[in-house]
Amino acid sequence: MQDALARLASELVALDSRSAVSNLAVAGHIEHELRGFEVERLDYRDANGVEKRALVAHRGPKGGYALSGHMDTVPETGWQQDPWAPRIDHAGILHGLGSVDMKGAVAACILAAKSAPAHVPATLLITTDEETTKAGARAIAASAFARSLGLQGIVVAEPTGLVPVRGHRSSSNIVATASGVQAHSSTGQGTNANWALIPFLAEMREIQQRLRQDPALQDPAYDPPFCDFNLVLDNHGTAVNVTVGRATARIKFRASRSLDTAPILAAVRAAADRAGVALDITQEGAPPELPPEHPLIRLAADLTGHAPRTAPYGTDASELQDIAPCVILGPGTIETAHTPHECVALADLAAAVPLFARILVAGST
Repeated sequence: MQDALARLASELVALDSRSAVSNLAVAGHIEHELRGFEVERLDYRDANGVEKRALVAHRGPKGGYALSGHMDTVPETGWQQDPWAPRIDHAGILHGLGSVDMKGAVAACILAAKSAPAHVPATLLITTDEETTKAGARAIAASAFARSLGLQGIVVAEPTGLVPVRGHRSSSNIVATASGVQAHSSTGQGTNANWALIPFLAEMREIQQRLRQDPALQDPAYDPPFCDFNLVLDNHGTAVNVTVGRATARIKFRASRSLDTAPILAAVRAAADRAGVALDITQEGAPPELPPEHPLIRLAADLTGHAPRTAPYGTDASELQDIAPCVILGPGTIETAHTPHECVALADLAAAVPLFARILVAGST
């Protein structure tokens, strides 16, 4: 089994499926692995017109549990080696972009589903654009086929060290854009968009500090207890001797279920109005959070021997929870995800396969 797992995980890593490019090649490879499954292709184009595909695959009777993972990866920022040249070192560690987040886990899900006996419902929900818009998960959540399966629960196999995560935060994605006039900076003829953006950023700094310091805006059930309010600035390639024609501030605002985000987002909108910058806010589904005594969480805790916890990040569960309750449970550690040294131990992937298989079998009783 470990040889098949190493082969499939390596083959998936070798296919470039960054969120900015099409994932059709990796989706086709996965579909080829699923002979004997009924497969629904959910095709769409993203905001940039790039062709994307999510997959719903099912075998056996209806009901039971589903295993879910995403095909897309973050960009290859910082990689010194070829990120799409999978390498297994002497310690049995698979290196490569997407190895832990989360093509290795997708491979484990596929092998677990294929191993299920004929009388066991086996469903795979394979998404894309998880790292950006969650569009693939939303397409699956809207799928009549997926909804017809009567799923009892969904295992989202993000890297948790095989410790069940019963709840996590969800994002509001904020984009503020200031406009200027591009010109040679020495002429005095241009208008630098950054000067319009700075007052807005000053107010965002105040919000970020409030989120970090005000206990009323925090959730002690999470580590860290304060919300993520991460800022990324972009002058879109402008040279230092050119006045900036367009300046963009992107903020990822992650909050747990207990926090009412409306007042924070209202403050962001008011700051944008005062600064005269354009604002776009898109929100993911509600933060998924199940109580420790929920049957799916109890099952995951019993099978793993680990108490459930919460996590500060987000996953496709924010959208997939519209179909069925979700637990986040997968192999590997998030510590190397989104880094230029991403990797996962094959032993960790191998441990996930029988665990996922046992969860599927539990759904047949």
